[in-house]
Amino acid sequence: MSENDTGSVSIGPLDIQRVMAALPHRYPMLLVDRVEELVIDQRIVAIKAVSMNEEFFQGHFPGRPIMPGVLQVEALAQAAGVLAVESLDLVGSGKLVYFMSIDGVKFRKPVEPGVLLRLEVEFLQKRSRVCKFAGKAMLDGDVATECEFTAMIADPPKA
Repeated sequence: MSENDTGSVSIGPLDIQRVMAALPHRYPMLLVDRVEELVIDQRIVAIKAVSMNEEFFQGHFPGRPIMPGVLQVEALAQAAGVLAVESLDLVGSGKLVYFMSIDGVKFRKPVEPGVLLRLEVEFLQKRSRVCKFAGKAMLDGDVATECEFTAMIADPPKA
């Protein structure tokens, strides 16, 4: 953990174990492989290594594998989940981050196997239970996907 010039606390990189401590997702739905940088209460940069071994490439699309747009948005949401859980000091609490809305989604470039998808997410608004984010999925410096979304912090369902 370090403090930058603006007094913000920055952590990272975070390995897969730390990502899994923040998120309940597991294979095949865990779409964040590592966190490059996380600035508490501000932003996160995470990586999804897109492999031909992903199950969805079997049918999306044979002969022209492309990562489904909804999974790109999900990867951004998972990165936002790590940001929220770390910023709100909820690691290990069992709290979940649920989508409430997704706005202004734009798909600009296809995401194909063999790339590192850079997930850049920032807080637009943060409250104790509801957070709004802006996210971009980047390929080699170009925007592949962008959107804004709102999420709710909630207790897990009772068994």
